[in-house]
Amino acid sequence: MDKEFEASLKSVETENAVDLYFYRPIGFQIARALRNTGITPNMITVLSIFVGVGTGILFYFDSLILSLIGILLLVFANVLDCVDGQLARMKGINSEIGRILDGVAGDLWFLSIYVCLALRLTYMHHTAWFFLPALIAGISHLLQANITDYYKTAHLFFVSPEKGCEFHNLEQVRRKQKTVKKGFQKFFFALYEAYTDVQVNMTPALQALIRNLCAKYGDDVPEDIRLNFRRKSCKLMKWCIDFLTFNGRTIVLFVIVLTGYIWVYFIYEAVILNIILFIAIRRHERMCRKINESL
Repeated sequence: MDKEFEASLKSVETENAVDLYFYRPIGFQIARALRNTGITPNMITVLSIFVGVGTGILFYFDSLILSLIGILLLVFANVLDCVDGQLARMKGINSEIGRILDGVAGDLWFLSIYVCLALRLTYMHHTAWFFLPALIAGISHLLQANITDYYKTAHLFFVSPEKGCEFHNLEQVRRKQKTVKKGFQKFFFALYEAYTDVQVNMTPALQALIRNLCAKYGDDVPEDIRLNFRRKSCKLMKWCIDFLTFNGRTIVLFVIVLTGYIWVYFIYEAVILNIILFIAIRRHERMCRKINESL
């Protein structure tokens, strides 16, 4: 693997195969072309919001052509999502607001998709009850994306202090929010605090492990413990990365949109993916308890 390309990634260990061999290489080439320009990662993120939201609008129409265009737009939005992160690492920019905005961007893509799919079903069947399963699916999506992102950043924490710099506890986020002035930054950090609060409350065994490690070793966690966590985490990460991230979700979404069975996607999101999330959390928590007991 090209060293410059690998350096543009957070870690190969947390990459899905589709990302590693499709989205990331395309994003890398675009980011490299933009490296010496005045274009910032946040500009790319904002552009991705408009592109991704456009997908939902196109999915509203019962048209094969428009659905295909919508699929291509969402693929392009995800390429842009890769570009902003890779460009930030190439330029050496580490922006907390950028990371929060990046997460919000993906949420806005799918908010548009869920609302427009619910509107499409409402128009087809002359009833608004489809907004209820759309709401449940949307909340499920937020929870799944939240925990998956947390497991990925926790994994990076055990790769190296540099790679794991985005792994924050709730107190760190609250202290940072107090230093931020009013305005959009304050709003974004309020969202980030709520986001982190959910992560912490749903992973008590992981929190106990981190507290124990920090009490015993500070920032200098022994390499054998790091490697043990990473080895076990990599096996569990496949559950999250292969099913609960963009690729696992959209492959099913694309098939359903093209076939017209829109309501099936809400069931897939709210039932199947939540079962996978439940299994992943249980196994990850059990792993953390065992590692903690061995310290």
